[in-house]
Amino acid sequence: MGQQPRAKMIEQTRAKLITSARHAFGTQGYGNTSMDDFTAQVGLTRGALYHHFGDKKGLLAAVVAQIDSEMDARLDAISASAGDPWSGFCQRCTAYLYMAQEHEIQRILLLDAPAVLGDLTLNLQHDCVATLRRLLEHLMEHHFITPAPPEALARLINGSLVQAALWIARDEAPAERLHEALQGLEVLLRGLRNHAPVGK
Repeated sequence: MGQQPRAKMIEQTRAKLITSARHAFGTQGYGNTSMDDFTAQVGLTRGALYHHFGDKKGLLAAVVAQIDSEMDARLDAISASAGDPWSGFCQRCTAYLYMAQEHEIQRILLLDAPAVLGDLTLNLQHDCVATLRRLLEHLMEHHFITPAPPEALARLINGSLVQAALWIARDEAPAERLHEALQGLEVLLRGLRNHAPVGK
């Protein structure tokens, strides 16, 4: 078998395992999912899982990375389609709280991943903070928000959004908590806004 067909087969096997595991983790939860169940569903063995991901935890990390990447793409599209950078930033923050209520994101990314992967999820948070920092620097440069240390501000905003999402996910009345979180977010964002004319 040539290098190209072999590489394609490896990629397909990996994709099959991630897709199957993502469905299982999203519907049953990480703790209730048997490796034999989702490997058998795609006609593969535990050996294939161990070869590609090391273990079940490694597979969860790959699923989390995929979901996180998709969320980033959705949030970037929301920012890009807004009328101006400030509106895009506000819509992005609001959209994150709504996305965090989607069952798959809530169960895998917010509930199972921190409990199972621990510090491994910190890399994802670093990426989120870096993205927020770039957006905040752009907003400061164009006088949309009051100047402040961008790294600190990015960490404060990211931490607030993540904690609010977790609070909503773990509550018995998530819709009510989401409504309250959105009201709080509006107040926070209003406090960031530079009310001097743009460009001054």
